[in-house]
This record gives sequence, structure tokens and C-alpha cells, in this order.
Amino acid sequence: MAQDCPCGSGQSLKSCCGRFLDGGELPKTAEALMRSRYSAYVLGNIDYIGQTLWPAYQAGFDRFAAARWAGSSHWTGLTVLGREKGGEKDRRGTVLFEARFLSGGQLQCHRELSLFRKKSGRWYYVEALDEATAS
Repeated sequence: MAQDCPCGSGQSLKSCCGRFLDGGELPKTAEALMRSRYSAYVLGNIDYIGQTLWPAYQAGFDRFAAARWAGSSHWTGLTVLGREKGGEKDRRGTVLFEARFLSGGQLQCHRELSLFRKKSGRWYYVEALDEATAS
């Protein structure tokens, strides 16, 4: 039986985020990259998290902190609340999402408005934006 994709798309991991996580394909939209990054946290694929970070920030990526957070959390779901641009022909886009997880016996919700940019045909995560000032 096929494993469901952690991103909540309703598809199998192989046909959804798995094809990005294994390096077989690149996400074509900012939302697809965001969903695959969530799946990478769920599955502990920290290398993918680092590789999909904006290139100028990759050298400062704290792999151990990311691995510690991913490993100490029991991920329970992802909800995409909104998106602006970030399509196949765009060079910039934002995605508003909530990622839910159990940590220390408490249900937590990480809400973020993420900025994504495309460079040389590939989407990257740039940073979290302040929802109040983003537009």
C-alpha cells in the first residue's frame, strides 16, 4: 500500500512530494516547494531543507537545530491558508500556512507567511515575512 504524502494533498508520497525529495523533479510552484519542505521536516530529510533554502543563506543553515526540531516534533498536519503569485511563470511568491505538531506533550501550531523566489528556474525558500507588513 502506498504511503500518503505528509503534506495533506491526498496523494501518495511517491506521486506528490516524494518526487522532489528524492531529487527526481523540481517543484514548479512556490506552494509545491513549501509542501515538500513540510514533508521533508516530517520525514527528517534535513538535506532537502538546506538545499531548498535561498543560496545566499545556505552556508548559515543550522542543520543540527533543524534536525533537532524535526526529530523532537510529531507532525500532525499542514493547512495552506493562502498564496500570492508563486506560479510556474512567476519569480516570486508567498504562501501562508499552518503546520501543526506535538512537542513536549503539547499541540503546537506554527503559522508562517513564507517568501519564495525563483533563481535559474528553481524555487527556493527565502524567509518568513511579517503578515502585517507583507504585500
